[in-house]
Amino acid sequence: MEFMDTMPAVQNTVADRCPMVRFVDLVSGKWAIPILYRLILIDKPVRFSELQRAVAPITQKELTRQLRAFEQRGLVRRQVFAEVPPRVEYQATALGKTLREPLAGLAHWMQAHAAELQAG
Repeated sequence: MEFMDTMPAVQNTVADRCPMVRFVDLVSGKWAIPILYRLILIDKPVRFSELQRAVAPITQKELTRQLRAFEQRGLVRRQVFAEVPPRVEYQATALGKTLREPLAGLAHWMQAHAAELQAG
């Protein structure tokens, strides 16, 4: 039983030391890559509702959760306008935009191997 109690601490230690593990955790959700890819491709501020339509059928709760995670990591910038009703826009940061090429490469790979991926 003692071994099992220490396992989460070991896993957290590995994740804390390895940037790859932290990044994979960040983008491993169902909606993470589509959200980032849309923000990077649009390359201008996007309202929350526009982004939600672009990656539909994502829920408001899930989109909010994912955008907050990206904002905390510096990949996305959130800007709130003091209007009634409040307007919130999101945009990929300079750091987020550096993912354009890797994500485009991943998209091309997925298109090239779509039949094989669907067969499996």
